[in-house]
Amino acid sequence: MTDTAIGVVMALGLVVLYLLSCIRVLNEYERGVIFRLGHAMPKAKGPGLILVFVPVDRMVRVDLRTVAKVIEPQDVITRDNVSVKVDAVLYYRVVDPMKAVLVVENFMYATSQVALTTLRSTLGQAELDELLTERDKVNHRLQEIIDGHTEPWGIKVSVVEVKDVDLPEPMKRSMAAQAEAERARRAKVINAQGEFQAATKLREAAEIMTPYPMAMQMRYLQALAEVAADKNSTIIFPLPIELLAPFLKHAPAGANSSTHTNGTPGNPNDPVSSESLGGVGPTANGRIPAGISASK
Repeated sequence: MTDTAIGVVMALGLVVLYLLSCIRVLNEYERGVIFRLGHAMPKAKGPGLILVFVPVDRMVRVDLRTVAKVIEPQDVITRDNVSVKVDAVLYYRVVDPMKAVLVVENFMYATSQVALTTLRSTLGQAELDELLTERDKVNHRLQEIIDGHTEPWGIKVSVVEVKDVDLPEPMKRSMAAQAEAERARRAKVINAQGEFQAATKLREAAEIMTPYPMAMQMRYLQALAEVAADKNSTIIFPLPIELLAPFLKHAPAGANSSTHTNGTPGNPNDPVSSESLGGVGPTANGRIPAGISASK
């Protein structure tokens, strides 16, 4: 009787130990896919305390947290034949543990390979300017394509981000020259716009002051006061030619009569001496003018 009791106690102890060894604890972010004699159970277990009857059952843990997978740099030739090196990061998570285990062998490796091939093929269809300036559109396109491939596996791709685009050095210099030229063009356009606006305002001001001449003089005085306020030793004061017009109109006309060398006015009908100094010579007909004696 004692041997029988001991045997029962030992059997119970072994059963208890077996049950304790079958206990598994799954965290909140974990699920367990149970295979019983090779057949998958209908639903994933967890979280919490579950029993896995070894060796009949086998459990595969699946992490439901978002995984950040870095895609190694890839050499890509864009549609406009520019060779660049691009790397990206992929964020995905498991939404269906049963599919992630049953449909694909290694869902993490498969997802990374799909992301790698999609990155090269998709960026090869984009131009360099689109890749640099429209990064959000490229990321959204990558996310849609990769998520379409991984959805049958129970994988949800949430975000795909292109981290860096490494350009060759000649392309960097060309882009720097292009940016410098664009800045110079914008500066010239802005300067021209400023000149146009200033000319428009000056024309409006001139139209306002034209009927009032005193307004122009007041503006001259104001400009003179502004220049004198700087304590300059030299003041340049513009004098418009319109102020001299009244004086030019009343100027005396020039005399048309000819004068002799001694300054006395002469008759224009009288013959003129052929010499500027000394005696008077004969005229063209050989005669000496009346009233003038010829000295020998």
